[in-house]
Amino acid sequence: MTMETANPMKFSLSELAGSLGDFGTIVPLILAVALVSDVNARYVLLFFGIWFIFTGLYYRLPIPLEPMKAVAVIVIAGGVASGEIAAAGIVLGIIFLVLGYGRFFEIIEKWVPQSVVRGIQLGLALLLFKASVGFVIRDPAFFVAGLVIIVVFLLLARYRSVPDLSALVVIAVGLVAGIALSGVPPVSLIPSPRLVIPIPSDFSSALSTLVLPQVILTIANAILATSLLTKDLFAQDVPPKKLSTTIGLMNLTSVPFGGFPMCHGAGGLAGQYRYGARTGGANVFAGLIFITLALFFTSP
Repeated sequence: MTMETANPMKFSLSELAGSLGDFGTIVPLILAVALVSDVNARYVLLFFGIWFIFTGLYYRLPIPLEPMKAVAVIVIAGGVASGEIAAAGIVLGIIFLVLGYGRFFEIIEKWVPQSVVRGIQLGLALLLFKASVGFVIRDPAFFVAGLVIIVVFLLLARYRSVPDLSALVVIAVGLVAGIALSGVPPVSLIPSPRLVIPIPSDFSSALSTLVLPQVILTIANAILATSLLTKDLFAQDVPPKKLSTTIGLMNLTSVPFGGFPMCHGAGGLAGQYRYGARTGGANVFAGLIFITLALFFTSP
């Protein structure tokens, strides 16, 4: 039985709600990176949108995309420039494209202990918490608005009879709160992406500060855990090497043109599934939302 036959595409309210299930991870990281670096959020959103649609059509499952968290947290904490980010994306793209061939993941599963992954996740969480304190102090009104949205989310989550509407309602509340605090965002078309060419020093710096911590986290969480979760949720086998290949391709084709390093994620898959995503239609919805934001509702 082919994947297409086993999991036909659907474009329902449930898929639309599920498409928003990982926005709480993606959007804050993208905006935070754009605030502290010279990365242009419009190009990041554009390439997220393009690859969300591609992965939805390719896997026909709600396989999520997320910013590479180790890279994002280090950029937020240290203000890394776009050249170094591009270098990291290119190197990571090559690594995961190569790992997508052969029996690498069978060997990796035996030799990478879970304690290493948990330690990296804890360290990144602490760095992100430290960086977030500064944003809270500068903009307490947004912090309060965020708390209100979280409370609304928790209340809605208790009503299991309306799971398809909860994510949509939370997003609507967030939009209303954002417009009330900052007004309607300006509408402007995005110019053509420009090629970002890293210099040799960008590669040497990226290898030590960005690439090494991200490789382990991506292998464990974005590839192995995501592959396992697809079996649990959909009873379908998405091999780790296939996930690795798409991670490699998306970074090599996006990051040099202003995108941000991307990967899949088990947490994002669980979130999208929880809010109703069952097919690649959810990814198509998410992609269209990101492309719309990139083209019309982000400032230069």
